[in-house]
Amino acid sequence: MFEEIGFIKNPIATGMIGGGKGSQIGYSHRNALARDGLFALKAGAFDINPENGRDFGVSINIDSDRCYADYQTLITEETKRNDGIKALIIATPNNTHYPIAKMALENGLHLICEKPLAITLQQAEDLQRLATEKQAVVGVMYGYSGYVMVEQMRQMVRNGDIGDVRIVNMQFAHGYHASEVEHDDAGTKWRVTPEISGGSYVLGDIGTHCFQMGQYVADLQVKKLLCIRQSFVESRAPLEDNAHILLKYKNGAVGSLWTSAVNLGSAHGFKLRVIGDKGSIEWWDEHPNQIIVADEDNMEKIYQHGHGYLHESAQYNRIGGGHPEGFFDSWANLYRRFGLHMAGIAEQFADGKRWFPSFNEGIEGVKFIEKCIASADNEQWVEFD
Repeated sequence: MFEEIGFIKNPIATGMIGGGKGSQIGYSHRNALARDGLFALKAGAFDINPENGRDFGVSINIDSDRCYADYQTLITEETKRNDGIKALIIATPNNTHYPIAKMALENGLHLICEKPLAITLQQAEDLQRLATEKQAVVGVMYGYSGYVMVEQMRQMVRNGDIGDVRIVNMQFAHGYHASEVEHDDAGTKWRVTPEISGGSYVLGDIGTHCFQMGQYVADLQVKKLLCIRQSFVESRAPLEDNAHILLKYKNGAVGSLWTSAVNLGSAHGFKLRVIGDKGSIEWWDEHPNQIIVADEDNMEKIYQHGHGYLHESAQYNRIGGGHPEGFFDSWANLYRRFGLHMAGIAEQFADGKRWFPSFNEGIEGVKFIEKCIASADNEQWVEFD
């Protein structure tokens, strides 16, 4: 059960790069860090326009002298201060993750980074080496994996409740970008610009969430994959707005993943279904407080969050059963774990012993994107390792 605890007397001083005025992701990070008293936002470089960034920072009660023009100045100046930041949030476009994270780690800061961790596997592995050297905690923001019912799925698979996993079906397919909306939407524009987003659009933006969730719940290792991708809005080429991936796992199981921005009629469409030889489990992020569990006789049950029959590690509810938890709660759950590790007190609390997405997930996500691109561009199966 969730407990409201004053973990530390002095919250971890934290800075943010990006995530300024109007940023949904920036607000999500700020909301999550404020929830449990483990973090305090003290500095930021919130906008590529320094004046806009300063105005925004002041509007959310950041001291004006700690609202910086760019990440280089923020890191340089904050690490000089006795009360400077100890952790940094990176909420910027993909191509900036590596240089920001590299400088932050070199200066001894903990990190919470938007996915993908980097745009090449070599960059991601370089960051992992640096973090290990500096003993830094790094969280990669796969925010959906903080839902307690996803944890319940994971434990049921590990407990053998559905038997040996045969099939993993993953989907994150919405319809909001079925036309060329990027002309009037800066948030979409950078995502379909190769110099900023890297070599993919939906694979890196939303498909990686599917892949990470499937890996987390099913606990399988990918042997090889086959990807086809399309740019249905032609101006987005060579970046895809739709992709289908087939996966072969090392244990003989198979998987499929569909990721799309042109699935008209779908509000979000993030679903995970794991099928074993004794049953199946399904979760949908638009109804995140329930999972559907079926047995060998095709008898279905709905498991609800907040009930005593759930696994101990899923007894972690910010509000009682029947009251829906949501997206911000999932993010806050992960921030709670990030903070306990950054404060060095994780082992003292059950919350701190729970899993959170870090370098393994970050590197696997970058590898997934690279392998999908290689497979699609060469029209062939590729080995994952």
